[in-house]
Amino acid sequence: MMHIDSADGTPIAVHETGEGRAVVIVNGAFSTARDAAELAQSLAANGLRAVTYDRRARGDSGDTPPVDPRREAEDLAAVAAAAGGGAAVLGHSSGAVLALFAAGEGVELDHLFLSEPPFHFGEGDPDPELPARLQRLVDEGRPAEAVVLFQREGVGLPEDVIEQIRRSPMFDALVPLAQSTVYDAVLTRELSTPTAAMQAPRAPVTVLCGVQTFPFLRSAAERLARTVAGAELVSVPESVGHRPDAAATARVVAERWR
Repeated sequence: MMHIDSADGTPIAVHETGEGRAVVIVNGAFSTARDAAELAQSLAANGLRAVTYDRRARGDSGDTPPVDPRREAEDLAAVAAAAGGGAAVLGHSSGAVLALFAAGEGVELDHLFLSEPPFHFGEGDPDPELPARLQRLVDEGRPAEAVVLFQREGVGLPEDVIEQIRRSPMFDALVPLAQSTVYDAVLTRELSTPTAAMQAPRAPVTVLCGVQTFPFLRSAAERLARTVAGAELVSVPESVGHRPDAAATARVVAERWR
């Protein structure tokens, strides 16, 4: 692991696996670089260099207020530059939204692989006050409540699933990521619909979607592929339940990024 400084001085923790052309992995909600380890290994097995990083307010990375998607775009720019430039990016869930936003902001990325990005296109958006409510819980020292609130209103998990997670050992690992839920809530609220710049990125775009995923995500992937000029939609049967299959996803990337 190494740390690089983003544009505002925030330290970002970065890991590299394998050799070859770089693919920067951008995780979704409640994820750190560690969660992408299997995917990184699969990319390396396909002759690529996987670059994983902790998005700000997660894992070994720092955080600097205010919460702003442009700062996360700067983080990705710094990671891609440190990887040597000319990198592809593989973003999953909110990480896919961030990757496309960064490209629209002018971050140099040579290919965009967007896995099940949760674009609402202005339909069924969460409460616009959700980011402020999450931040208030974090500031009041109630991170566990922020995690549950984001699961309920930001992700839309059913109450029984939330309760199962709350009672499981994994919940303790989610609580330290409470501040990151504010970033994801702001990102998906402000970018419910891709901006004009996001709809016309300079890099090729491949949209990935599992066959057995949430209907909302399938619809979003299909609509995004129609919206972004020249985008390709690829179904990944092995990816189930909004979890990208490492081997299958790496294969899709390697076939298009040599």
